[in-house]
Amino acid sequence: MATPLLSVRDLVVEFPTRRGVLRALDKISFDIAEGEVLGMVGESGAGKSLTGAAIIGLLEPPGRIAGGEIWLRGERIDNLPREKMRRIRGRRIGMVFQDPLTSLNPLYTVAQQLIETIRTHIDVSEKEARKRAVALLDRVGIPAAGRRIDDYPHHFSGGMRQRVVIALALAAEPELVIADEPTTALDVSVQAQIIDVLKEICAERGASVMLITHDMGVIAETADRVAVLYAGRLAEIGPVRDVIQAAEHPYTVGLMGSIPTLTQTAERLTQIPGAMPRLNAIPTGCAFNPRCTRVMDRCRVDRPDPAERPGGRQVACWLYDNAMESADE
Repeated sequence: MATPLLSVRDLVVEFPTRRGVLRALDKISFDIAEGEVLGMVGESGAGKSLTGAAIIGLLEPPGRIAGGEIWLRGERIDNLPREKMRRIRGRRIGMVFQDPLTSLNPLYTVAQQLIETIRTHIDVSEKEARKRAVALLDRVGIPAAGRRIDDYPHHFSGGMRQRVVIALALAAEPELVIADEPTTALDVSVQAQIIDVLKEICAERGASVMLITHDMGVIAETADRVAVLYAGRLAEIGPVRDVIQAAEHPYTVGLMGSIPTLTQTAERLTQIPGAMPRLNAIPTGCAFNPRCTRVMDRCRVDRPDPAERPGGRQVACWLYDNAMESADE
């Protein structure tokens, strides 16, 4: 098999505190193939954004990578010196943040920010960099890009600012784009446009995408595969169509059941009882066991590792333990 563009192995992220060490990501493993769109979903606090921050080397102190490995096209990047990681960030990995106002400097024009990014990573003249910047803005759907490029971020609407951020993330033609909730604060119609722009441009350039979101509708329309996170652990990962149509992990089943459909006749949507545990109170065994409708004694004691399932899927659940399935047959 071809080497994945991105390979994350047993990633552990911890936050030391006065009361002890909090483990926010607990042995997360997944791959992203070249040209693939991987969706990452879960409730707030599941660890989605933290995974993206760890990959790109932007963990907020005192957060730290305490275990595992991150490989980009066969090169390990989680242990690189800060300066080497800074050169990879932007050039080989682009980032689209949730709030465009945190990505754009309000004191500089869009032209200044795009040109600086391009020239930092690509050896071109300022004239050529500006030409590329205008072409990028035009490609992401900014009207009159040649004129608007000299505007400041506050001159743009929320949807247009997010398009500028996408242009900024793609300015150095990265191999991987990590999009962290890129449509959260936007109208539904604008959300669809932003996702379409991101997907189309990345497909044109052969870039892979890690799309972090809580919206399964966005995942269904955009992703090739989906990874479901719960309490800093991987619950299920597999082809998006298979996971959506026949979820196997009880948590994923609950997520799917909470989404209304045009054909649904039930009076009430499925509800997952309880709430995600705090980092200092993650239960023993399977982290989902206090909320699970199919919990067994073993779930409260032993933590399940992701197990291989048919169709290239992995599920971390004791319901799919080989010995148990054999006994049921």
